[in-house]
Formats: sequence, C-alpha cells, structure tokens
Amino acid sequence: MKAIQLKEYGGPEVLHLIEMKKPIPNGHEVLIEIKAIGVNYADTARREGHYVVTTPLPFIPGAEIAGVVVEMGDQVTNVRPGMRVVTLIESGGYSEYAVADERSLIPIPETLDFQHAAALPLQGLSAYHILKTMGRLEHGDSVLVHAAAGGVGTIAVQLAKLFGAGKVIATASSAEKLALAREMGADVLVNYTEPNWDQQVLEATGGRGVNIALEMAGGEIFHKTLKCLATFGRLVIFGVASGEQARFYPSTLMGRNQSVIGFFLPQIMRKPELLQPSLVNLLTYLEAGKLKLTIGGVFPLKDAANVHTLMQSRKTQGKLILEP
Repeated sequence: MKAIQLKEYGGPEVLHLIEMKKPIPNGHEVLIEIKAIGVNYADTARREGHYVVTTPLPFIPGAEIAGVVVEMGDQVTNVRPGMRVVTLIESGGYSEYAVADERSLIPIPETLDFQHAAALPLQGLSAYHILKTMGRLEHGDSVLVHAAAGGVGTIAVQLAKLFGAGKVIATASSAEKLALAREMGADVLVNYTEPNWDQQVLEATGGRGVNIALEMAGGEIFHKTLKCLATFGRLVIFGVASGEQARFYPSTLMGRNQSVIGFFLPQIMRKPELLQPSLVNLLTYLEAGKLKLTIGGVFPLKDAANVHTLMQSRKTQGKLILEP
C-alpha cells in the first residue's frame, strides 16, 4: 500500500510518499480500506515534533479516517466486511489501509459520504467535549470561539447554540471568514487582527466577559482572552498554534474564581463512555441537518505536503481532506 511517512521532524518537505506492506489485523482489530482522511493541526505538530506527546520516528500521521472494513482479526464479533465506518486512531491514517479496534468504530449513516464522515470525529469531538465536558456549558452561557472559520471553530459555534449558549462571539482574521462564522450561527463577529479585539468582546458582554472561551493560539492571544473571561469563567486550552507558550501567574485566577483548563482529545478517546455517545450524537446532528460541516478542499494523498503548507498559511476555511 501507499502511505505518507516522515523520518525526521521539520517542514512539509519531510513528508514522503512510500510503499509498504498492508497491516494485518489481530484480535479485535479490523483492516479498513481508507476512503477519506481528515487533516488536522495535530498532524502538523506531529510533523514538527511539537506535539503534546512524543512522536516516534519513522511516523505515519493521520488520526481521522473513514472507509470500508475489508479484513477482521480472529476475535472480532460485532463488525462485518463491507461496513462503512469512521474512527480515530493514534497514527497511520495517511495511507491506503489502516487497522483499528472494532470497539472504536462508528457506522456511517447511509446518507453521509466518506468526506463528511472523516471531517467530523477529531474536530467535532474536540468542540463537543471542550464545550460540554471541560467547559461545562450551561444554558444561557456566553461563549468566545477563536478561529471560528476553522475546523473546530465552525463546529464549536454550531454546537454552542445547540447546547443552549446565550451569545456566541466568533473571532477570525478576515471579513470572509467572519461571514462564514455568521453563517454557522455566531451572534457577534470580531476581527482578531484588530488591536482592540479584546475590548470588543468585553463590550459585547456588557463588560462582564464570557463564561467560556476556546483558546488554541497561545502567546498574546491567551493573555487577551484571559482578560475577556467573566467571574467563574472557564478558559479551555486545546492548542498552541502560534508556537508561543503563554506564561501567567495562576494566583490571578483567584479573585474572580476563574479556571484555565487543558484539553487533549486522546484522553477522551481512552474513555469509551465519553467517546462513543458523543460521536453518535454528532453523527445524529449531522444526519438531521442540525450540524453543517465545511469542507475546505479535497486533495490526493500524494499531495499531503502541499496540504500542510496550505493549512499552515491560514488562508483556508473549514476542513481539508485527503483521499488515497
């Protein structure tokens, strides 16, 4: 089979198309013929060697796959060949085939194509659990969503409204991206390239600040976001896209009972009681038309390096998909 592999950390140029043997499913594993692969910032962090956990070399990136079951391990009981499935795996997604545990598979509804199925799990589950599990969103809460035209952002705006948020404030870097956030249901639009964007957020909340903030840039964006947090507010960190770690004094949180919370999706993946119901809920929202996915582009697997370059240029909207 063909796969995209990196043998050293670095820029997109370290991604190479290789030929290798197909993996063999054992025990509860199944072999999936991959039809669509979701591209994520976690993949670029893996490639650069900046991921939350160590990335072993050589490495095949890709955690988000949709495809068809073609082979099964000898202990598989609830899956059959030909099933259309979507799942998250630790690595190996940038390839024509991958193995996954049968207990992690979610059947794809007949009305849903592989591209949209692959676009949902990582960013959908991230948005879902950042808001619900970590952010503890309550009815009427105000929510600040940064990079609201991105993969997590477009879903987070919609889910916040579905979960009962009172006001959703979306930030993005251009009028075009803010228009997409508005289309997703955002109530207030703020261009974060403007130096006073934090003041605009505070004005939108009558000076109270937001109850929940989603932050994935780091650096100065983190500090300004913290200033936008209400009393009892929760700031959930799920990335450091700028590469700049933010430093602050934890004691400053005490005066207003504020929280800074870290989120790492693999920890959710290790808890089936959290993972399975939430992914089923997301697919149900999608099938019912309550949730829209924005596909920003579909590219052949061999162009993975170019896709990483495109995504990191921050000129894309929505989800980027690779197809073997």
